[in-house]
Amino acid sequence: MSTTTATTELLRGAAELFPDEVVTQAHVRHLDLPGAGRFALITLDNGFDHTKPTTFGPQSLANLNAAIDQVEKEAADGEIVGVGLTGKPFIFAVGADLKGVELLKRHEDALAIGKGGHDVFKRLSQLAVPTFAYYNGAAMGGGVEVGLHCTYRTVSKALPAFALPEVFLGLVPGWGGCTLLPNLIGADRAVSVIIENALNQNRQLKGQQVFDLGIADALFEGADFLERSLLWTASVLSGEVEVVRAEVDRGEAWDAAVERGRAFADAKVHGAAPAAYRALDIVAAAKNGDLRQGFDAEDQALADLIMGGELRSGIYAFNLVQKRAKRPAGAPDKSLARPVTKVGVVGAGLMASQLALLFVRRLQVPVVLTDIDQERVDKGVAYVHDEIDKLLLKGRVNQDQANRLKGQVTGSLDKAAAFGDADFVIEAVFEEMGVKQKVFAEVEAVVPAHAILATNTSSLSVSEMASQLSHPERVVGFHFFNPVAILPLLEIVRGERTDDASLATAFAVAKSLKKTAVLVKDAPAFVVNRILTRFMGEIQNVIDEGTPVATAERAIEPLGLPMSPLVLLELVGPAIGLHVSETLNRAFPDRFTVSPNLKAVVEAGKRGFYVHDSGRPELDPEVLALLKQGESVLSEEQVRERVLDAVAQEIDLMLKEGVVAEAQDIDLCLITGAGWPFHLGGITPYLDRAGVSERVAGKRFLAPGLASVPV
Repeated sequence: MSTTTATTELLRGAAELFPDEVVTQAHVRHLDLPGAGRFALITLDNGFDHTKPTTFGPQSLANLNAAIDQVEKEAADGEIVGVGLTGKPFIFAVGADLKGVELLKRHEDALAIGKGGHDVFKRLSQLAVPTFAYYNGAAMGGGVEVGLHCTYRTVSKALPAFALPEVFLGLVPGWGGCTLLPNLIGADRAVSVIIENALNQNRQLKGQQVFDLGIADALFEGADFLERSLLWTASVLSGEVEVVRAEVDRGEAWDAAVERGRAFADAKVHGAAPAAYRALDIVAAAKNGDLRQGFDAEDQALADLIMGGELRSGIYAFNLVQKRAKRPAGAPDKSLARPVTKVGVVGAGLMASQLALLFVRRLQVPVVLTDIDQERVDKGVAYVHDEIDKLLLKGRVNQDQANRLKGQVTGSLDKAAAFGDADFVIEAVFEEMGVKQKVFAEVEAVVPAHAILATNTSSLSVSEMASQLSHPERVVGFHFFNPVAILPLLEIVRGERTDDASLATAFAVAKSLKKTAVLVKDAPAFVVNRILTRFMGEIQNVIDEGTPVATAERAIEPLGLPMSPLVLLELVGPAIGLHVSETLNRAFPDRFTVSPNLKAVVEAGKRGFYVHDSGRPELDPEVLALLKQGESVLSEEQVRERVLDAVAQEIDLMLKEGVVAEAQDIDLCLITGAGWPFHLGGITPYLDRAGVSERVAGKRFLAPGLASVPV
C-alpha cells in the first residue's frame, strides 16, 4: 500500500469517529507569476465567515491530502513551478478541531490523528517544487505547523493572533511544531513560543513579531498581502530574491534553552501538568535535526496526552471560557435590559477609580464619582485621567479618544447632582453592612425610578443591603475581582427581591464591559471568595495546629496553582482575608475558622507572611515570631488531602444550596476570577479524577466524559 493510500485509509477511519466535523475544503487554483511561471495556490476555507475559524479534522486533512495529490502530480510533470497555501479572509487556520479530540476513546485512535496530520503536512516539504505558506490571518496550532512544513513563509502585518497554544491546553504542538520550529529559529526562540507564551495565558504573537522571530521570511501590509506575497514568490522562484536565514546554534545554547523552559514550566505548573515537559523532551531531541524521529515522538506524546486527564480538563476549561461564558446560565431574557447612558460610582478610592476607568472605556458614557470630601474625589478623578494618559502613551487610544474619555469622567460631592440622571450606580465603599445600607438609602433618594443600584461587595448579603429600601427589586450584586482590568470574572448576585429587568440590565452591562458574568445566589461570599477562604482557612488551620509554614505551602504545589496560598493572601491583603473569614465564620461556624495567627499578623500591620528583600519571597522572621502553633505536624500529603477534602465539601454544599446552576459555573468562576489553571479544569475535574469527590461527596461532580475520556 502506498503512503498516500495508507494516509487516506487512516483519515477515513478517523472521520467515522467524528461525523459532525465542520469540514475545511482545500481549493486549488492556478496563477501565472510574472517571470516565474505557472503556480498552484491552495486556499483553506470551511465556507463560513471569520467568526467560525478554519480547523483541521480528519475529513479536512483528507481534503488537503487530495489537493496535494493534484499539485504533486503537476509538479512531477513539470506543469507548475511552485505551490502556495493560504486561508480565507482574516483566517489562515487555527489547528486541530478540539471537538473531534474530545470524542476519542482509544489510544490507537489518538495516535492515528497525530500520524494523519504529519503524513499530510510533511508532503508539502517533499514536493518537486518549492512550497510557500502565506499567513494571511489568525494562525494557531496546526495552522502554524502546516506552514512550517513549507519551504518559505510570508506573514501579514495585520495578522492579529499567531500561536502554538497546545501546552496551554495540555497538548504538545504535535504536527511538527516541537521538531520544526527549533530547527528553523533555534531552540531559545522556539521555547519562548511553545512553552513561555503558552503558559503565559496563551500569549499571542502579531505579524511583526512572527517576522522578527524568523518564522516568516517576508512581512507585508494586510491590504494587499496576498498580491505582494505572490510577487515576492515570483522573485524567489526566478532567483531575483535569495532568502537567507540565521544559522541555528546546535551547541550549548540549545541545551540551555531547554533547561530554561523546564525552569519556567516548574515555576508555572510545578510538575502538575505533563504537556510542557513532553514538549521540551521533543525539543531537546530535535537538536540532532532528525525530523522523522521528532515526528514519531510528537505522535506518541499527542496520543498519550489525548488519553490523559489534564488535556480533557484543558478542553473542558477552554469550552467553559469560550462557550458557557457567552451564555450565562440563569440569566433573564436580554430584551428586558434597560439602556445605560450614565454611570455613577459611590466612592473614589482605588477600587472605585478602577471601576470608573473600566466603565468609561467600555461603555463610553459619562461616569461621575462621589466621596465624602473634595480631596478624595479629586484624587479618584485624577487616577482615571492618569490611566487614560498611559493608554495614550501606549498607543491604545488616540488623542481625540483620550480627550473624550477624560471629559466623560467627573467628580462631585453632591449625590443629587451627580446621580439625578444616572441609569446605573455602583457603590465601592468600605465593606461594612451599615455603611453600605446608608449609602444605598442616600442614593435611592436621588436616582431616577429606573436606575439600577449595584454593590461591589465581596462577601456581604445583597438582600440585607437592600432590605431597608423602598425599591429593593433594583439592587443587584456586581462583584469584580482585583485587578479589575485583568481578571475577567464578574459575579452577578441576585438578591431575594431583585427583579428580572434589573438582573437583565446587569448582564447587559457586564457584556459591554467584556466581563465573564456568572449568576450566583445571594449566599455568604458567593463563589470564589467562599472557596478560596475555605481553601486558605484549611491551610491556616494546619499551620495553627503545628505544621511548618513551608510544609503547608509545598503541599499545594502539585496542583500547579498560579501562586502559593500565602502569596495569594499577601496579594488579597491579610486584613481583607481576615474580614472575609470572619463573615463566613458567622455564617458557617462549623467549617470556617478565624485564625488567631492571621489576626495577629493583621494587628501587627504586616502585609503578608513574606519579605522580598532578596528578590524572591522569604518567610518574614517577624511574622514567624508572632505565630503560636500547636504540636500536630502533618506531612505534605496529609495537608494536601485535608485541603482538597475541605474544598470538595464546600463545593458539594454550594451545589446543594443552589449557589450556582452547575459545577461548571464554579469552575468558570475559579478560572476567570482566581486564575486557576486549565489543566485542573477549574477544580472539579481534578477532584473527580483524584477520587476526592467520591470520597467526600459520594459522587463525581461532573458527568463522565465531560472533562474526562468518554467511557
